[in-house]
Amino acid sequence: MINFLTVGLGGAIGAMCRYGLGLVSIKSNFPFMTLIINFTGALLIGFFVGLMMTKKDMDPKWVMFVKIGICGGYTTFSSFSLEVLDMFDDNHPFIAVAYAAVSVVSCVLGVWAGRKLVIG
Repeated sequence: MINFLTVGLGGAIGAMCRYGLGLVSIKSNFPFMTLIINFTGALLIGFFVGLMMTKKDMDPKWVMFVKIGICGGYTTFSSFSLEVLDMFDDNHPFIAVAYAAVSVVSCVLGVWAGRKLVIG
């Protein structure tokens, strides 16, 4: 139960940060704030994973709180980006590229299909 609360608290913090940054208005047809949120989320998860690699004795609750909770609540794009990088690091470039391409295309199609279900 404590693990759920740990992730939930981190997720709430991440979601509030995303919402707060999303309130910043940039007049453009390009979604700059979403790009900034995704980039900063990826930067945060990369920094945290790097920190975990140097501090082997890090409490697993902190890992859940930051990596799954805060980063996941802020943007799941950070987790996706970490997974792709891990595949490259594990010498699986084809799988990494395929996963990235399939993820982007299938998610765009998923949004399109979900919208079609409602508005026809």
